[in-house]
Amino acid sequence: MMFEKLRIREHMEVATNTGQHVGTVDEIENDQIKLTRSDSKDGAHHYIAVDSVDRIDDNRVYLKEGTPIPMGTGAR
Repeated sequence: MMFEKLRIREHMEVATNTGQHVGTVDEIENDQIKLTRSDSKDGAHHYIAVDSVDRIDDNRVYLKEGTPIPMGTGAR
């Protein structure tokens, strides 16, 4: 999945497998997607492992089904 990591860009939307908004990419830090603070409910940075990416489609990063979503993100 390392080729996918290279396709992830700042400001891309991050969504669950079903398309529910989780957050917005701030940057890639090591093998983690760092989400923007401005898009989180608690004003903190949240991280999701690049390994959790299922696919990238139409400027949106979809996470694998069952990926644990950090508390405080846009997902409900």
